[in-house]
Amino acid sequence: MTKKYDAIVIGAGIIGACVGFELAKRGKQVLNVDKLAGSGLGSTSGSCAIIRLHYSTPDGVAMAREGYYYWLDWIKYLATVDTTGMIKYVNTGCLVIKTEKNNYLKDVMVSLNEIHVVYEELDNDGVKKLLPIADTRQFGPPTLPSDPRFGEPTDKTITGAIYIPESGLISDPKQSVHNVQVAGENLGGEYLFKADVVEILKKNGCCAGVKLADGTEIEAPVVINVAGPHSYQLNQMAGVISGMNIKTRPLKQEVCHVPAPEGFDYNNLGTIISDGDVGCYSRPEIGNHVLIGSEDPECDTLEYIDDPDNYNQNFTEQWTTQVMRVAQRLENLSIPGKTKGLVDLYDASDDWIPIYDKSDLPGFYMAIGTSGNQYKNAPVVGVLMAELIKACEEGHDHDRDPVKFTMHYTKRECNIGFYSRLREINTDSSFSVIG
Repeated sequence: MTKKYDAIVIGAGIIGACVGFELAKRGKQVLNVDKLAGSGLGSTSGSCAIIRLHYSTPDGVAMAREGYYYWLDWIKYLATVDTTGMIKYVNTGCLVIKTEKNNYLKDVMVSLNEIHVVYEELDNDGVKKLLPIADTRQFGPPTLPSDPRFGEPTDKTITGAIYIPESGLISDPKQSVHNVQVAGENLGGEYLFKADVVEILKKNGCCAGVKLADGTEIEAPVVINVAGPHSYQLNQMAGVISGMNIKTRPLKQEVCHVPAPEGFDYNNLGTIISDGDVGCYSRPEIGNHVLIGSEDPECDTLEYIDDPDNYNQNFTEQWTTQVMRVAQRLENLSIPGKTKGLVDLYDASDDWIPIYDKSDLPGFYMAIGTSGNQYKNAPVVGVLMAELIKACEEGHDHDRDPVKFTMHYTKRECNIGFYSRLREINTDSSFSVIG
């Protein structure tokens, strides 16, 4: 006999788990299905799990600020203790380098001011005081190591930076999903792993559930695509791509794991760095190491993937490029002969802003295109999607009159229409992981 649910969430990463949890809190019978063997094993496990507040728009800052409070109040939010271990928020602060491309952070500072986020504006002496191993010379705009200019300063000093003390990271992104899973299961939510969705079921022109690779059919009037790098394939199955102005593609990313400069306690004295001058972000990692990711500067070639189940999972020259770039900023950062870190996929939209929306198939919803910058917002996205689904299932025309809701902590209104599949490409986007 076919089992029936109120909603099926396709995906058990941090956003999928939070969506399922919020629906379960509202009394819905929810099933999260995932093709992998457990929760948080996809892109979430490869996340750097950075919790940062700096965006160039007040709405972007407000969403991140809202999420920040959920992470601080993690146990209160879940109302559950996971006996396998609860994650912790680790406050490191965040140093953001001013560049011409980011308008010397003028828009960011205006946005932080509007949401009342505290920050400190630093000159080069201030940067050195905060991080003594910082080389404050300007090296940008970023180039490839093959460029004769690579590693050569373009000015004696950077233009300055801002430091946002209320920024940090989550101790274990994979475990954070398990925490949410346990909380959802305590409310009656269910999880099904090693479950590969091969068809979106339809009845009378509406979404009716999913069919799995083993032939199992699971009925539900609501299905939410939170499949990360597989989101495009799910939208193809649902037949909703033609009705979308913004689409998503899987994008390969490499994150480097290297020893911190010898003699400097980077775990305790280091900070998150968003450095458009060298084209990378970095953060402290356990064992006095540094994690390094790319901010996707214009000189780099982005490697989009056709098949998220079949791509080169080996490190490439990009790994060395990223370490060499950060070595321009962190004095005495060595470049190991052996590559360590991870290779994973982002789910990137055309303008790197996520799609949180309904679709042209009634009952089929999407929380996709979350690239590398929405981990921090996952608890807020869970609430957002629950509010959207409730309104639409009650007959509200979200395309004509976008659903809005008041966020719990910031008391600021969130217009879900900003994340519409029908929007025009946002030309103010950074078109990178910065969002």
